[in-house]
Amino acid sequence: MAKKKPSSRYQKLIESIFFDHFKHDVESFEFDRADLVEKAKELGIELPRNLGDVIYSVRYRTPMPTSVLATQTDGREWIIEGAGRSRYRFRLVKKTRIVPRPELVKISIPDATPEVIRAYALDDEQALLAIVRYNRLIDTFLGLTTFSLQNHLRTIVKDLGQIEIDELYIGIDKHGCHYVVPVQAKGGNDQIGVVQTSQDIAFVEAKFPGLKCRAISAQFMDDGVVALFELTIQDDSVQVVEERHYRLVPASELDAAAIRGYRD
Repeated sequence: MAKKKPSSRYQKLIESIFFDHFKHDVESFEFDRADLVEKAKELGIELPRNLGDVIYSVRYRTPMPTSVLATQTDGREWIIEGAGRSRYRFRLVKKTRIVPRPELVKISIPDATPEVIRAYALDDEQALLAIVRYNRLIDTFLGLTTFSLQNHLRTIVKDLGQIEIDELYIGIDKHGCHYVVPVQAKGGNDQIGVVQTSQDIAFVEAKFPGLKCRAISAQFMDDGVVALFELTIQDDSVQVVEERHYRLVPASELDAAAIRGYRD
């Protein structure tokens, strides 16, 4: 018999934990990481070495189980967020779907990505972070001078537990003001959601009090175009502050007329 795909196993696991705690008219409830282990034994499900992959998969790669979706009210959806060390929280929030707007102009940028980086990037997320870094797209997008401080930063945030930030930049503007810029990279089927954005902002507020947070999401579009979003949390949902699309091209393919037109 063929093994079930991880997403199928993870959904079955999450579904069972959800209905162990769910009650009508309840909008949030918590569970422990240990519940994943106990429930997996009960259902005969093989867990990955990294238990966090179960949560990550349902947060960003696949939808919630159909039976869980059926309990959602109009315009709202269930998310899973951190609730402290080794704890998670199901919470019903305003539904948000952020995808690149196809009608936006695609801005041509001379491609500064080293070919060797393109040749050896291991996955979409790694490639995207490298392309954004080498082409200084954060600088172009925000109008700041930024420096990459650390990537794949794993840390603990009070009341959330362990989080991971894909890449963290420090920026400075023409007045000398400093900014902290957490960047989340979305490749493949990953979706922009409230969980990562809110935990990125919470980290900045806790670790860098007094500095302004500029939360960014980068996402590949068709033909290698990079969509950048500046995000914020408003009314318990992710909101787009600004969105731009960048197409990386050889310098010989830059259109002088288009470059002049960008000023307008």
